Amino acid sequence: MNIEKKIKELAVQVKAASRVLAGTPTLEKNSALRAMAAGLRQRRGFLQEQNQLDLAQGRAAGLSAAMLDRLTLSDKVIEAMATGLEEVAAFPDPVGEVERMWRRPNQLLVGKMRIPLGVVGMIYESRPNVTADAAGLCLKSGNGVILRGGSEAFHSNMAVLEVLHEALATTSIPASVIQVVPFVERQAITCMLQCEAEIDLIIPRGGEGLIRFVVENSRIPVIKHYKGVCHVFVDAGAEIEMARNIVINAKTQRPGVCNAAETILVHKDIAASFLPLMVDDLKARQVEIRACARTQALCSGLVPADEADWATEYIDLIVSVRVVDDFDAAIAHIAEYGSDHTETIVTSDYHRAQEFLRRVNSSVVMVNASTRFSDGGELGLGAEIGISTTRLHAYGPMGLEGLTTTKYIIYGDGQIRE
Repeated sequence: MNIEKKIKELAVQVKAASRVLAGTPTLEKNSALRAMAAGLRQRRGFLQEQNQLDLAQGRAAGLSAAMLDRLTLSDKVIEAMATGLEEVAAFPDPVGEVERMWRRPNQLLVGKMRIPLGVVGMIYESRPNVTADAAGLCLKSGNGVILRGGSEAFHSNMAVLEVLHEALATTSIPASVIQVVPFVERQAITCMLQCEAEIDLIIPRGGEGLIRFVVENSRIPVIKHYKGVCHVFVDAGAEIEMARNIVINAKTQRPGVCNAAETILVHKDIAASFLPLMVDDLKARQVEIRACARTQALCSGLVPADEADWATEYIDLIVSVRVVDDFDAAIAHIAEYGSDHTETIVTSDYHRAQEFLRRVNSSVVMVNASTRFSDGGELGLGAEIGISTTRLHAYGPMGLEGLTTTKYIIYGDGQIRE
């Protein structure tokens, strides 16, 4: 089959269906989401049967234990997929929401109303649960979606699509509003990225290599974040036990994700009392510490950090540590080496907390909390379709509102322009 032709056909179908979905009432969308959730539960056996085909191929291909874990559709994962769809159904519908209105001197009433983007193309790796999450978010926000998962999850993704289509067949919403690219060849991605007449936005989720490939080959706007070089800054006078707990959680609770901390900055005035405790905490959890000279002078057995470490996303039990002279030096370090993802300050000083929030312009900035909370679900956005470190349209974790844009609406009473 001609891959380019098939991708174009899918895109045209989704575009047509998205126009129907855009005008679908909230109650009907919510009913469809609940039907999709019920379908996932009822067809669990089928989903796991197809998932086993991917797992067998993954083992034969030598995928790591972590990759196989992300690929597995366990009972717990399927229940989380279903629950996630129900949670999206329970969230307010952003479509049609009027943000604000103002009256002009000529008595025209001007406002801004939220509308769907149109068609979202999503390119992602490994996790087949993303197929259901993304489909649900796009449906609730009125968008059609074309999903291209990784080849390692092909059977699982196609099975999830089959179940979602079965559920939508019982509703007024055309099933073609959700599609999964039925090809494992990389050419399918390239073809998808050329459909600028049908697809309005591309969201890639995966490693930096995948995201850069998408950005370099797309004719369509791309929402992206290349990497998550997230910082924890332990300020002078910080509560030491709080700082220890935040550092441990931010680095070790789940080190292989983009909101895990990669660099710890420590104010020089607290370094002598805090660093030995922090280093012991991290070493006890098998974390390799790459440290500046000032940190090494206070703690033994550390790996010297080089310039590249400050800009590295380890996605592993490795962390870089630097002692900074003052608050301004911490801000400067984040500005130079950060990736606009997530930063947190641990401080007891209200004014420095506020200054940190004002001066650090990453997509998520925190005070006295772990970077691991930089997540759509944790922030109350419902399921998350991705995190954006591009500053146009959406910035930070993207939930339902991030999948909409606004149009101007105007009420007149016969006004004409002179």
